[in-house]
Amino acid sequence: MAAINAAGYDADLASPNNSPLRNAIRAEIAKKNIPSLPAIKEFVAKHHRSKDTQELSQYISFALTVSGPPDFAIKMRDVDVPPDVSGMTEFCSLMAAFYKEADIEDLWRRSQPGIEQYIARYHQPVSDSVLQVNALLRQQTSGVRNSLFQIFVEPQAAPNQIQTRSYGPKYTVVVSPSAEPRIFDIRHAYLHYSLEPLATRYQEILGRKKGLNDHAMRAQGLEDSYKEDFLLLTTESLIKAIEARLDKNPAGVQEAMRQGFILTAYFAEQLPVYEKQEQSMNFYYSEMVSAIELAKEDARLSKVDFYKTASERPAIKTEPPPPEPVLTGAAKTLADAEELYKTDLDKAKAKFLTALEQTDQKPLHAASYYGLARIAARQKDPETAQRLFEKTLELEPEPWVKGWTLVYLGRLSMASGDGPQATKYFQSAIDLKGASDEARKAAQLGVQQVSK
Repeated sequence: MAAINAAGYDADLASPNNSPLRNAIRAEIAKKNIPSLPAIKEFVAKHHRSKDTQELSQYISFALTVSGPPDFAIKMRDVDVPPDVSGMTEFCSLMAAFYKEADIEDLWRRSQPGIEQYIARYHQPVSDSVLQVNALLRQQTSGVRNSLFQIFVEPQAAPNQIQTRSYGPKYTVVVSPSAEPRIFDIRHAYLHYSLEPLATRYQEILGRKKGLNDHAMRAQGLEDSYKEDFLLLTTESLIKAIEARLDKNPAGVQEAMRQGFILTAYFAEQLPVYEKQEQSMNFYYSEMVSAIELAKEDARLSKVDFYKTASERPAIKTEPPPPEPVLTGAAKTLADAEELYKTDLDKAKAKFLTALEQTDQKPLHAASYYGLARIAARQKDPETAQRLFEKTLELEPEPWVKGWTLVYLGRLSMASGDGPQATKYFQSAIDLKGASDEARKAAQLGVQQVSK
């Protein structure tokens, strides 16, 4: 995202819903001399799309297809590579070069507080929505064995975007900044993740009901993807019925029917029946779709006045964005110290020491000692660095701080010749929940170096 923003991706740049991180990172990149950037600009221009959503879409597909830094190699078999990525193979080497030349690892580390703010907005509402769906469907956790539902918050993308991908066992949702968290859309995606496998499993039964699809063809405002895929249309109809029930919005059923989701009314009638019996949706689904009576639904659908265009649907109101939180006190001092760390170690050290005096919060103290320890390491004082990194671990550091602290301690142990202790530190970083991907990769490299 940093690369395409620097190379011409300016979609909705003036929107008030943009994350401050987007402009901040663009400004940082603009200061640097990046040899690969002209080639990246040429690539982005060549792959320009007329719609901003499509422009972003191909790069999201690319990001979810490659292995990530430092190599950005495509990790799928050729036959599994998404169509919009098949013509982007040259982007892999460009990204590998850009990652190093722009020092993206440093920008990523410094962006963590801002990224965490966005994640914090989503954490509890998403957890509540997932529990709500799991309770209705009577599934223990994900509902789909050997699969993964994951959400990425992308602050550098144009605002008000939500995109989903299903590659193999991974179902991914990517959201960009918005005035309010896109919880409804994420719940909608989670319902797809939970219910799509059931439609596939019982596609033979649903195939016998496909005659009803003729009514969907009359819904001129319905997207062609639904008209062409009866399993998808069935799943979306069930989801619309579930959403109307969860949100206590019975009017949503008729709204969905007019849009062309032709089985919504049937499923809305069946959900109370489902709730009164004891089976989970995983087992009840086949009974429910088997009971669809073609003649009855045909009669019902013959009376539906479908929307003639998608624009006939009621408009969705948007709220202005909440004000961005402003760093104050010790948090502001730490941010200033991290900025000074790049250019003036003595001034950075003074700031880290000041932060210690401004707060009693252990995580902030841990961040201060982490900064002082890195300064000691750069000033070739390994004993002081060791002591300060150990002090950091005692003070309930944030996971990304703890991960890197363990990596540094592993490196110090390795430098002193204590291979077993270095391996312990590196392995702890690898196993740490919440550690950054970069810290884990650094720890994995450390393990490899110790074993040589």
